[in-house]
Amino acid sequence: MTRSQVYRELPALTDAGLLRLGKQGPRSSQQYAITAAGKRAFKSWLNTEPGPDNVRSPLILRLVYSGSLTPKQRAALVESARAQYAVRLDEAKNAAKAASDPYEKAAADFTVAYNRAIIKLLDSIPD
Repeated sequence: MTRSQVYRELPALTDAGLLRLGKQGPRSSQQYAITAAGKRAFKSWLNTEPGPDNVRSPLILRLVYSGSLTPKQRAALVESARAQYAVRLDEAKNAAKAASDPYEKAAADFTVAYNRAIIKLLDSIPD
């Protein structure tokens, strides 16, 4: 989920009574606070079946069809993605080290493994 997607949902959650406006932040940023109804809705959501994962990766979709690119275009795609995922891997490793809650740690370890898997995938793309 992107930051812009989150920001689009905040007014709707406020209108539904799940959030309330909080303090005005720096540079006119708006803080939000969860309401009691929001806490109940969140706990209810946590206690439901998650259903199937929906992995939507623009990178993997492009890699599937990267045989249609020139070698130079494909190399640029792979190298750009590798650089981005190297940064994400470092961030994930730092988050995993900093996690004190066992559930947060498990999710952070998964994120490390996921980023490593993407880099391994990128390494397997032929020149």
